[in-house]
Amino acid sequence: MSELSLAFTPLLPWPALAALSVAAIVVALLSLRAGGRGAPLRLATLALVLLALTDPSLLREQREPLKTIVPIVLDRSESQSFGERMAQTEAAKAALEPALQKLGDIEPRFIDAARPGAEADGTRLFQALEEGLKDVPRERIGAAIMVTDGIVHDIPASAAALGFKAPLHVLVTGHEGERDRRLELIEAPRFGIVGKDQTIRARVVDSNLGGKEPVVIATRRDGEALEPIVARAGEIVDIPVRVAHGGANVVELEAPTLPGELTAVNNKAVVTIEGVRDKLKVLLVSGEPNPGERSWRNLLRSDANVDLVHFTILRPPEKLDGTPPHELSLIAFPTADLFGRKINEFDLIIFDRYSNQTILPSVYFDNILRYVDNGGAFLVATGPDFATVQGLYYSPLESIIPARPDGSLYERAFRAKVSKEGEKHPVTRGLAGAKNPPSWGEWFRQVDTEVVKGNPILTGANDKPLLVLSREGKGRVAALLTDQLWLWARGYQTGGPHIDLMRRLAHWLMKEPDLEEEALRASAHGHDIEIERQSLEENVAPVTMTTPSGAISQITLAPGEPGLSRAHHLAKEMGLYRFQSGELTALVNVGPENPRELREVVSTPEKLRPLAEASGGTVRRLSKDRGGGAVILPRIVEMREASVFGGADYIGVKRTGASALIGVETAPLAIGLWGLVALLGVIVLAWAWEGRR
Repeated sequence: MSELSLAFTPLLPWPALAALSVAAIVVALLSLRAGGRGAPLRLATLALVLLALTDPSLLREQREPLKTIVPIVLDRSESQSFGERMAQTEAAKAALEPALQKLGDIEPRFIDAARPGAEADGTRLFQALEEGLKDVPRERIGAAIMVTDGIVHDIPASAAALGFKAPLHVLVTGHEGERDRRLELIEAPRFGIVGKDQTIRARVVDSNLGGKEPVVIATRRDGEALEPIVARAGEIVDIPVRVAHGGANVVELEAPTLPGELTAVNNKAVVTIEGVRDKLKVLLVSGEPNPGERSWRNLLRSDANVDLVHFTILRPPEKLDGTPPHELSLIAFPTADLFGRKINEFDLIIFDRYSNQTILPSVYFDNILRYVDNGGAFLVATGPDFATVQGLYYSPLESIIPARPDGSLYERAFRAKVSKEGEKHPVTRGLAGAKNPPSWGEWFRQVDTEVVKGNPILTGANDKPLLVLSREGKGRVAALLTDQLWLWARGYQTGGPHIDLMRRLAHWLMKEPDLEEEALRASAHGHDIEIERQSLEENVAPVTMTTPSGAISQITLAPGEPGLSRAHHLAKEMGLYRFQSGELTALVNVGPENPRELREVVSTPEKLRPLAEASGGTVRRLSKDRGGGAVILPRIVEMREASVFGGADYIGVKRTGASALIGVETAPLAIGLWGLVALLGVIVLAWAWEGRR
């Protein structure tokens, strides 16, 4: 295909040529006014000179026609997986490609929107359309076709915002009269104080169900069933939930599924409340003044979140010297308050070098036993008295202390070491300097004991247990079988990681989730789920995964650092994933807690209709028969410029007429032989005419 055109390449700037033209016109007008016979020829001569200065040339362009681009955006979002929508999408794709190619000069371009792994919240078809046309000049677009359920969350405000002047046609999947129920979050707290209630506000929304019966909303926290809530469709209800522990508290809400619903996925909602502890209340009882009590007190007081109650027994019973009580300035030990009425207010109780000195009656020891059994935390930091019959092991607390003394002490230099179990335990795993041999300072005294329960995570002289952890009922107990920890705090022989060890130990006793020795965790980063199993066992069994849609599969974990096994899973669905290993359960939500993609799932042609019709396009359903009707694809025709590109049974594609330049031939008109002949001819003619006169 060739096209002829006239081009100018002026030898002088256009302003200069304009000035010369004005001067020539003035001269011509003066000549005509004077009545000279040669004035017209002089005017023609000046015109030819000016024309020559513009250097006109005849261009012959060789052009190759370009195909019209028709992008077809295929909605691959979560809501398209419901019912027959994805099958309808594939059927439409299979029919559109040959229908467009049949026209000959049209190139279809298929664009998948919201593929697995997309991070955007909601369906973003127009963003996918823009990205898919980055390399296409907008004048080559003859039409855009979208195959979608009509639930789109990035609809432009006007047809001009599309960026091209071509019709938008929408083919809607799904069927008329679809029904659905969804649970919608109105307000969801992000944080809460452990032991306090947080309120979640939610409502049940029914689409085309018409039911007015009460709806029972099931509530679970970390998989444990809570009190159900009764509500009516459309009614906003307040759901109180107790924050049970620090870290993530995963709350599930679920409304019952009704017959004929499109999907049950959005009948559930997930809220993750991060539990934050208020003031931690710690009771530290030192049986006698000793260097170690300062280390415990300094550590606990350095944490602004800890409320410390500390008593040191300065006058034990064996030191009675007959001094009248009214002459003593010592504060009485408030046993009735601390170990009676207020014992359950403490998050942690520490007995530091406390011996069985009859300071506490047996009834208060029984209170400590009940405190631990009901979930309390108890730490015994022993001294030499623990090896004697005055030691705490020979008190009513014998049943919860995990190490039994054999009556002897090691009083020689040794270095604490992390045991095989300790290498896997979060309390001691990765402690600074925990190599073989450790780079820690030496200690000089240790109670010789035998472990009767629990896990020894530190060993000392002759590989005897040095730190033993144990679970008792709902609570936890730790026994530190030395009083030399203060040497690390003083920096003796470069010291040791006393702050890390003491803090981890205290937090394990208070059930910090990150320090559980047997734990299953799951975290989501976009659609990538990381599963982590913490265990002291040698071999870890596969983890059972349940997807939001109810599919169950097994995931094999790969060993990582000691005590940890991990695996990754690419989630293809949004919603709550459940992982189970024995009695351990981990829950993780993929995507937003109240995803836009699942708020509305009933297909509709109305959301995109205003934009499509404003662009000259059309909106229609692919299938009008509910329950398995075949896809009905309209005819596709090429059309010239029009205000509407479509009718009852067809959709139109605008002819763009786009072409690519492949060659140019230039023929100068003013410069060269023929230009010179024309100019000289006019001059000679003017001279001859004037000469005749």
